[in-house]
Amino acid sequence: MLEIKDLVKKYGNKTAVDGITLSIRRGAFFGLLGPNGAGKSTTIHCITGIAQPTSGSILVDGVDVVKDYKEARTKVGLSPQEFNVDIFATPAQLMDYMAGYYGTRKKERDAKVNELIAQFDLEAHRNMKFQKLSGGLKRRVMLGRALVHTPGLLILDEPTAGVDVEQRRELWRYLKEMNEGGKTIILTSHYLEEVQYLCDEIAIINNGKIVAEGTKESFLEGGKSLEERYLEITKKA
Repeated sequence: MLEIKDLVKKYGNKTAVDGITLSIRRGAFFGLLGPNGAGKSTTIHCITGIAQPTSGSILVDGVDVVKDYKEARTKVGLSPQEFNVDIFATPAQLMDYMAGYYGTRKKERDAKVNELIAQFDLEAHRNMKFQKLSGGLKRRVMLGRALVHTPGLLILDEPTAGVDVEQRRELWRYLKEMNEGGKTIILTSHYLEEVQYLCDEIAIINNGKIVAEGTKESFLEGGKSLEERYLEITKKA
């Protein structure tokens, strides 16, 4: 679903991503980990077109994100860490706006919005202003907005930040169900128990490079938790 080859991204004299190569299979639940400033967000920005790669290539479902930007962008849904929405709009409006941005006709938009409102249990809140929603409900709306154009690849950047334990578990259930339904998901999170629970494949970025990659089972060998292994790897790196 995603092929990254020799990705380099520089900002002036600073190299944020330094030759990353990564392949994510269709249907994977992939954890992308690393300390703050390691290059995770820059990599995501290059995948989604927010940033332009300095060199290297990125293919989403076989489509080059630079050469065929418009088509590639339709294949990716992004749920960012920050709430980059009109806080006075409602969940239904926010999803409808995004579907319209991707050129979905009104009849199909209405059907898709209704489907997502039901999927994320937002019916009682569909016409409430975003700013009035709880943290957990806001995260559900962001997921719905990311999925409204039916992308094959869903990227989640800290999707449960600021959410209490009960609502986090509820979000995990939604994500598990989507992945079991065939959705390819990339997750970045500082909650390593979240990554350990959800993901089946993991890569760790540090100082702009991939320093470890493999199945979840390979990271947990020897009875260690993912957090223990992560700390070992990033300290070495």
